[in-house]
Amino acid sequence: QATGIAPTREGSARDLLKRPEVSYDSLTAIAAFGPPSPSAKVAEQVEISVKYAGYLSRQSDDIARQKHQENTAIPADFSFTGIPGLSNELQSKLSQIKPETIGQAQRIPGMTPAAISLLLIQLKKRRRAA
Repeated sequence: QATGIAPTREGSARDLLKRPEVSYDSLTAIAAFGPPSPSAKVAEQVEISVKYAGYLSRQSDDIARQKHQENTAIPADFSFTGIPGLSNELQSKLSQIKPETIGQAQRIPGMTPAAISLLLIQLKKRRRAA
C-alpha cells in the first residue's frame, strides 16, 4: 500500500492514528479518511491528542487524586516518628513543622511522592484503628 498502513479490522480513524507507525498525514491520504485539515497546527494537535490521550487521561486522574489528598487533614497528635520507610530526615522535618494537611506536607523541602504515600497509608491505618 502506498500509505504504509497495514489493513486492520479497526474501523475508526482514531484507532488507526493511535498506532505509532501511522501519522495524521498518512491517514488522511486515504480517501475514506480524508481530506486533511488545511491547517498544519490543527493536524498536529489532532495527532498529539489522539496519540497521547491515554497519558493525558492518567495525568488528569493523578491531578484529581492529588487535589483530593491536598486537603486530607493530619491530626494534631499524629506522630511522624517511627513511620516505616520514612527517612529520619523527613520524620524530623515533619515533627518540627507539624503540617495540618497533606498539602502542607507536600510542600516541605525534600518531601517525595513516596513519602506522601507512606503518610497517607499511616493516616488510613490510624483511622481504621480508631
